[in-house]
Amino acid sequence: MALGSLTGGVDPVLVAAVVLLVAGIVGSVVPSMPGPLLSVAGVLVFWLWGDGLGVFVAVGLVAVGLFAVAADLLADAVSARVGGASWRTTLLASAVGLALLFVTGPVGIVVGVVGTVFALEYWETEDRRHAARAAATTSLGILASAVVQALLTLSMLLGFGLFVFVW
Repeated sequence: MALGSLTGGVDPVLVAAVVLLVAGIVGSVVPSMPGPLLSVAGVLVFWLWGDGLGVFVAVGLVAVGLFAVAADLLADAVSARVGGASWRTTLLASAVGLALLFVTGPVGIVVGVVGTVFALEYWETEDRRHAARAAATTSLGILASAVVQALLTLSMLLGFGLFVFVW
């Protein structure tokens, strides 16, 4: 029984899974927190040690989580390219954002990527408007990625709840 043990207590595996799924939603909007991976971990914890989650449901929920991970990993590069940044700028901005993550924390990712896009595009084109547009598009892409991740991880929690508590 997923909702409690034979003694009527709360199932600790279910609690752990739900905590990980909720942490995944929070982590989706907090930079440098592996939100979608936490949600995937929650599904896997319940699938492996809990009871009541079928293999097809688990695979479907994990697929949604992995799609959210891909959205997170590609957001900077795709948005920088859409904004008109060169491939060189895109790659360097991603590297700077990753490096600053370890030095300045979550803010370093956003500031590093957006600042690098602006600086390198201005240096290459000497066009302030182009550089500002590329940087603004990059920041919007990072924000959109967080929204997409939050919606996907929320759908994972809702799907999990539907299959565990309703079916």
